[in-house]
Amino acid sequence: MAVEGGMKCVKFLLFFFNFIFWVCGLALIVIGIMVQVGLHQTLRIKDASALGAPIVIIVVGVVIFFIAFFGCCGAWKESNCMVTTFAVLLTLIIIVEIAAAIAGYVFKDKAKTILTDGFHDMIQKYNSSQDAMKAMDGIQEDFKCCGAMNATDWDSVIGGNSVPDSCCKNVTKSCGKGALNTDRIYKDGCVNIIEKWVKKNLLIVVGVALGIAFFEVLGVIFACLLMKSIRSGYEVM
Repeated sequence: MAVEGGMKCVKFLLFFFNFIFWVCGLALIVIGIMVQVGLHQTLRIKDASALGAPIVIIVVGVVIFFIAFFGCCGAWKESNCMVTTFAVLLTLIIIVEIAAAIAGYVFKDKAKTILTDGFHDMIQKYNSSQDAMKAMDGIQEDFKCCGAMNATDWDSVIGGNSVPDSCCKNVTKSCGKGALNTDRIYKDGCVNIIEKWVKKNLLIVVGVALGIAFFEVLGVIFACLLMKSIRSGYEVM
């Protein structure tokens, strides 16, 4: 009876963990879509590789979403095939996540270069594209920054020692006219400000990733325990 009760507990825990995986997968899909839409519509980055990160997030979210299906059904029906499929796929996801983390660390400098190029492109198109203008104004107001690397990036685009009104600390009509060398505007560039913002929130991202990885490892362990019990001829009363 103790063994039977233990296996029922394993079955319940595996089902519970798969529900968490299902929620995590759905969350990753939503986050990935939001990030990709933000990069595409806000930054207007030309380099397609810059959109790779949100695409990977979406793909991983979709895969986890369907893996959770195999895990839930396998645990509920005690299907050795489905539980085995769940364990194998989840192990592959863990490997992919480790590889993605390593790749993210290796290419972190390239990401900054792509971000910088994207800002310079929007600045050059500021006077000719409404989308670039709205995007740049929105970013500068939200992050309290001016230009790509600093406020002088606007000198060759607008001229007259002027900057967009969105660079002003107190945004009013024509406040940026002739304000390049004044204290009325923010002087720090958006690339550095956003980089600091990312680093500040990186611990949260790492914490969430470690939490998901912890549950994934537990899921594999419980799946293996349930597989062993099924192969031993265990039957749910």
